[in-house]
Amino acid sequence: MLKTTAWRRSLWAVADYRNLWTSQTTSLFGTGITLLAMPLVALLLLDATPFEIGLLWAVEYLPILLIGLPAGVWVERLPLRAVMIASDLVRAVALLAVPIALALGMLSMPLLYVVTFLIGLGTLFYDVAQLSVLPTLVAQDRLVDANGKLELSRSVSQIGSPAIGGVMVQWLTAPLAVLADVVTYLASAYFVLRIRKPPPVEVPAVRNTLRGDIGEGLRFVFRHPLMRPLLLCATLAELASAIILALQVVFATEQLALSPAAIGVALAVGNGGGVVGALIAEPLARRFGTGPTFMVSIVAFTAGSAILPLSTGAVTFATGMFVAYLGAFVFNVLQVSLCQAVTPPHMLGRMNSVFRFATWGVIPIGAAGGGLLVGHIGLPGVFWMAAALNALSFLPPLFSRIPRLREVAPHEAGALL
Repeated sequence: MLKTTAWRRSLWAVADYRNLWTSQTTSLFGTGITLLAMPLVALLLLDATPFEIGLLWAVEYLPILLIGLPAGVWVERLPLRAVMIASDLVRAVALLAVPIALALGMLSMPLLYVVTFLIGLGTLFYDVAQLSVLPTLVAQDRLVDANGKLELSRSVSQIGSPAIGGVMVQWLTAPLAVLADVVTYLASAYFVLRIRKPPPVEVPAVRNTLRGDIGEGLRFVFRHPLMRPLLLCATLAELASAIILALQVVFATEQLALSPAAIGVALAVGNGGGVVGALIAEPLARRFGTGPTFMVSIVAFTAGSAILPLSTGAVTFATGMFVAYLGAFVFNVLQVSLCQAVTPPHMLGRMNSVFRFATWGVIPIGAAGGGLLVGHIGLPGVFWMAAALNALSFLPPLFSRIPRLREVAPHEAGALL
């Protein structure tokens, strides 16, 4: 009886949320496989250079820089489920081109760049739509819990999908492993289709032009007393994270002289911190308040990033990654939940696209900039720079209402403006 009651009270009893969670989780595992398989296709079958591999990685983020802001306006004007399903189908068809091109003897690096661009385009629209549809599926006071479960699946996929992908590449070869991601995107679309049609969102009687709507979204975010510091904080933290993620394997190999096996274990331990962070975000916010927990999460990922340049071996390196990931995932859960809570439904697409444009847009800058600076200040110096950026990210929310925020009431968005 107690188990039945607990189930009914949990988010897992909400069928629409279950389908959304299953869609994202399935898609994330497939994408993790492709992140390993696609570079191996380029390396093993096309003899790609390191520059070409780096360009392949950067092309995935190009759609964010090109259409990141208008994407939010377009998403708001279209049915959210249809956007997510179309995004999954575009990614599936794009990936299907890889094994077909191989069979026809037409596989090339330009084709891989096009496929990767389309994957990034689909991911942009899927994520903006998914973040916008979530508040229509769960109650306002369940947003932190809902985002925590979604972030948990993201963290678990980061641990499990590379291992699964490695086995599949070993057994099936890289092009056939890409087919697994095709299946996951199709499965993701199926589960989105199972979500009941969200209630219609009230929109203004007169719509602006595309430029006007983009401007309105930017003004909303930058004038909002909570979202402005959240955006500045998240952008600085993402810039630091991009530096670390781009150079973590290089640092472990050249600075710490770790073996590939030791690096794999250390990174797995680090991703374990993300699992813990996703699990504890909601209980901590409920116990200590959303604002204080958010500030502590910044301290945590800053401390973790500061441990990395002090590392002397696998244990300290893994510890730094674990602490950084723990703080980062608590941060992600609370930041997304706060933004969703204070944004009017008709502005969710634009708000999410502004955040995606700013935070994901700096990833190529951080990765490329960090690599260029290694020759001037060395790997430890670059990692200290990342830690300093994380420390700076503490300042925007510190001088706002966020540290004193216990929770966000359902209609607080208008009252805060």
